[in-house]
Amino acid sequence: MNAGRRATMKAVVIHRHGPPKVLQIEDVPIPSPGPGEVLIRVRACALNNMDIWARSGPPGGRPVFPWRPRAFPITTGGDVAGVVEAVGPHVDGWRPGDRVVVNPILSCGRCEFCLAGEQTMCLDYRIWGEHTPGGLAEFAVAPAQNLLRVPDHVPFEKAAVPAAYCTAWRMLITAGGLRAGEDVLVVGASGGVGTAALLIARLAGARRIFAVVGGPEKARKAEALGAIAIDHRTTPEFSAVVLERTDGAGVHVAADPVGAPTWVQTIRSLRRGGRMAICGASGGERPDFDIREVYQRHRRIIGAPMGNVSDLRAVMGAIFAGAIDPVLHTVLPLAEIRRAHEIMEGRQHFGKVVMVP
Repeated sequence: MNAGRRATMKAVVIHRHGPPKVLQIEDVPIPSPGPGEVLIRVRACALNNMDIWARSGPPGGRPVFPWRPRAFPITTGGDVAGVVEAVGPHVDGWRPGDRVVVNPILSCGRCEFCLAGEQTMCLDYRIWGEHTPGGLAEFAVAPAQNLLRVPDHVPFEKAAVPAAYCTAWRMLITAGGLRAGEDVLVVGASGGVGTAALLIARLAGARRIFAVVGGPEKARKAEALGAIAIDHRTTPEFSAVVLERTDGAGVHVAADPVGAPTWVQTIRSLRRGGRMAICGASGGERPDFDIREVYQRHRRIIGAPMGNVSDLRAVMGAIFAGAIDPVLHTVLPLAEIRRAHEIMEGRQHFGKVVMVP
């Protein structure tokens, strides 16, 4: 298939907020790469919560910060791996046929944070595929500077995970400062970020990894990855289990992407001086907790949304080297995008849901 001989492509298009039935597969024009851009033939695109929220509207009906709504119709998809199809003007180092994955972080490159190498702190921070057209399509245009080369032996489906895995790396390693021999708690351990955190904690040499999941099947899968699983459906006060298994001390580092429903228990699971890294609030963004449980025990809460280029290169390098094998729940054709959204919204998945055109 040669994009140069075609005028249109298949893409997932959203015309209004609503349930999964609003997702449409439509013929749309194939985009052309501009200066500094490349056209990618998409071979895999993993879903993230942002894809669900772009379709359903902001969680809880309240805008996500920074919320930059795009005019309908929109096509999302920020976790893309594929093959360079064409290059625009002023692009060096890339040519058609190159296997690539897209770094979804867009930054200005000029502010004090970008100059310090902290792209997700950028004053004009955006996400490719959320604030721009994305990769739930046969082709997508991305900045050439946002590409990483994918080795031939790495399947596209397992390369299309930069957002979740970079976020988990940032939470545990860069922000959380996890060291070998420390204990870790991962809340929401069945999601994309959660399963990534389990694998990264194991790679980092964590002594014990506690995984909070929902249901016995997910618990079995977490245990197969070397974790001590806690089913929050039967044990909502999961901090009691963590404290019992650590002789009352608690964990050194906790990763909690869930938010309001779990914050109290996550904080109570921390040892004195423990670090809690947060990247989102998929379950609710306004927790109610006693701040004395933080400062009186010298605990720290650290924001860690996504990660910088160094984080991305580190975690993708581990994936390319085979040190991390991303967990995939399912791989579906683009035509089954509604089913994919239903799986995500129903929290039926353990690992990433990946679409292939």
